[in-house]
Amino acid sequence: MSKDSRRRVGIMGGTFDPIHIGHLILGENAYQQFGLDCVLFMPSGNPPHKKERNGRASTQERIDMVALAIADNPHFVLSLEETHENGYTYTRETLARLTRENPDTDYYFIMGADSLFAFESWKEPQGICDLCTILVAVRNDVRTKDMDSQIAYLTEKYHGQIQKLDTPNIEISSEALREHISQRRSLRYYMPSDVAKYIYTHHLYSS
Repeated sequence: MSKDSRRRVGIMGGTFDPIHIGHLILGENAYQQFGLDCVLFMPSGNPPHKKERNGRASTQERIDMVALAIADNPHFVLSLEETHENGYTYTRETLARLTRENPDTDYYFIMGADSLFAFESWKEPQGICDLCTILVAVRNDVRTKDMDSQIAYLTEKYHGQIQKLDTPNIEISSEALREHISQRRSLRYYMPSDVAKYIYTHHLYSS
């Protein structure tokens, strides 16, 4: 199969607790900039770095919110590849499984700048680099020189493909939004209205 005939699929992973406009803008920019066929939004069931989830949304509630958030975008797709209640999920294992099942597809894993600098602490970083192209979102609080240096270092060490993703720097976090909700502050413009309605209807994060 020629390179031009291969599918190009982005992966947006995370807890999405809750999903917000920053996630959606990042996915859309990756789709546009790298000519992707689609972007998989992949909620984690039990992420290794976030084992304590008391007072958070359940796995099914997070899935429901992602589905609502991406419903009006034809090139955003909900993926349950990492939604496992038993055991923790790791990026390398997910990529290996997807690659076996879809040998005609090239995967583009989307991450933030903070994840880039913590990448060596991930499980099997070499395996991740072998299985996908990494797209890193540029942030205003990370100097271009530092970003370029880290990309060059990781590229040389793991012989991977790491590309910068140009996207608006939107300083929104799920943690800050949970605080917003607990303080009964407005969620307007932070997330799609259907997601906000779901949160209010199910009384999520209100404690």
